Amino acid sequence: MGRGEALRVHAALLFVQLTFGAFHVVGKFVLASLSPLQLASCRVLVAAPLLLVLAQRVDRVTPPLQLMPAFALLGFFGVFANQVLYVLGLRASGATNAAILMLSIPVFVTLAGSLLGIERPTLRTSGGVACAVVGALVVLNPGQLVLGGQAAVGNALLLGNCLAYALYLVLQRPLLTRVPPLTLVAWSFLFGGVGVVAVSLPELAGLQLAAVPRSAWLGLAYVVAIPTVVNYALNSWAMQRSSAGLVAAYTTLQPVVATVLAVLLLGERPGVAELAGFALIAAGLSLVSRSNPKGSGRERKAVP
Repeated sequence: MGRGEALRVHAALLFVQLTFGAFHVVGKFVLASLSPLQLASCRVLVAAPLLLVLAQRVDRVTPPLQLMPAFALLGFFGVFANQVLYVLGLRASGATNAAILMLSIPVFVTLAGSLLGIERPTLRTSGGVACAVVGALVVLNPGQLVLGGQAAVGNALLLGNCLAYALYLVLQRPLLTRVPPLTLVAWSFLFGGVGVVAVSLPELAGLQLAAVPRSAWLGLAYVVAIPTVVNYALNSWAMQRSSAGLVAAYTTLQPVVATVLAVLLLGERPGVAELAGFALIAAGLSLVSRSNPKGSGRERKAVP
């Protein structure tokens, strides 16, 4: 990447984490009015057709039929498993647990990329990921993690969500040499969305629209527009120009977002531990961004 493109990639990934950091709180609020499966199905019912229309207007690419199984696999991990497990886990476990367990994503990405031979991490990448994760743990204080009772089930679901999303990030890397990012996201949502709606039909049929307060609809609109449509597209766009490791490492910024919001909205002041954690995250992201992971060796080519 040139310096200008590198700055755009980092700006995009920063925007994703700034806006996704609020999803833990907004999603928990929406779940007070909608069931987890109702939220997940409403999310994909709006996002999937919107992404397909945008992809056709912007990319003007029709993917070849031989890529459809790959899109279906991405849809399973990145949309179906990722979103269903997340909303179920968030309701059972809570926003704090979700924020802490999200830190497993860069670890899962590093392991999956290496095991699948898609993105072999360098020593600098692994060190950067470890540094960023430790920094985020310092900020979040893992002692806040609730382990017993219903939270244990929620934690397991959230870890499954993190693993599914990590596989989605890693497995899309080779496909991005053949199709534009928006097209990849749109078709993944089409396949994954079908699965989400299929398992959600009984609860979706029981949804009483008039009983849902306006504030919950506004929260749902945010969830669909930013963490779903915009952020999925930006993540894939950034990864096409960098690496899955860098995209995943940026998830460690979510506790920073939460702390900044607490400072701005609640008047809190970060302590020494928080400042040390921020420094470790910044150092880790710097190491990952300056590394050059060994990929699968595929050269970029156009869609036939």
